[in-house]
Amino acid sequence: MTRTFLLFAVAAVLGLALLFGTVLVLPLLLYPSLADAELTGVANAETRIQLRQAQGQLQNNARSTLLQVFAGLVVVVGGAATWRQVRVNRDGQFADRFTRGVEQLGSDNVDVRVGGIYALERIAHNSPEDRRTIQVVISSYVRNRSPWQAGLADGPEHPTPVVDENRPWLRIHSPDIQAAMIILARRPRSRDAPRLYLSRVDLRGLQLERNQLTDVHMRYANLARAWLPFTRLDDSDLKCTDLRRANLESAGLVGVSLCGAHLQGANLRGADLRDADLRGADMRAQHLAEAILTGARADETTVWPEDFGPDRRREHGISSAE
Repeated sequence: MTRTFLLFAVAAVLGLALLFGTVLVLPLLLYPSLADAELTGVANAETRIQLRQAQGQLQNNARSTLLQVFAGLVVVVGGAATWRQVRVNRDGQFADRFTRGVEQLGSDNVDVRVGGIYALERIAHNSPEDRRTIQVVISSYVRNRSPWQAGLADGPEHPTPVVDENRPWLRIHSPDIQAAMIILARRPRSRDAPRLYLSRVDLRGLQLERNQLTDVHMRYANLARAWLPFTRLDDSDLKCTDLRRANLESAGLVGVSLCGAHLQGANLRGADLRDADLRGADMRAQHLAEAILTGARADETTVWPEDFGPDRRREHGISSAE
């Protein structure tokens, strides 16, 4: 601390010395005082005095201009220093708020966890440079708090034998997970936004409407009875995902991978499945004929409703590897 102060003091003294030296010396170099030899041709004494005064006035004007310039520089430097300090303080506040928000995610109180989730969303809104990290933290929170370990030796049967119609909606059963998914679904879209990894998560009864979960990696997830009308899921990977009884009315599923997915009883009225990969999927959904299926790909393992034969599939523009 003492050494820093001494260095600052020395720098300040040198700066002041340079300032005063410049103000005193530079005007004399620009407008040198008139010597007697230079005024030998001026016979009138009063005129010689006026010329010396005029030269002195030029020097004073130069000093005044230099002082104004230095004063402007001081204001600029001071403003820059103030802005930097404000930025440092702001970053420090964001760091503290981020730390508190993450700590809240570990609380045993679900209300505190929900508060922490929304606090992180506020930070992401005000601090774009932290947005990517916060999205990763929240998606990791969903995976850890609501796992669906399908495919593991001790994991659940996937899909479950039946869809539990009596299970509460996610906002009631797990309000923190519902809040996290709402935040992820309304995150600002950008080219460098990270892809969300939500594979093997339990999102039964999730409720989202007119939101965006585009380009999401959600393999082997459980979205049975999810309420997702008008939600954009374009370019997402939903391989082997359980979408039974899900409401996907007018949902965006363009370019989605539904390989091996389960859509029995799902509402696909008006859903846009252009260029979707339906190989191995169970497409025994409701209102399938009212979905947009142009360019969708299927194979011999795709399961169709009884009234959705080859001719009808061709009418809908579905290509087949059969």
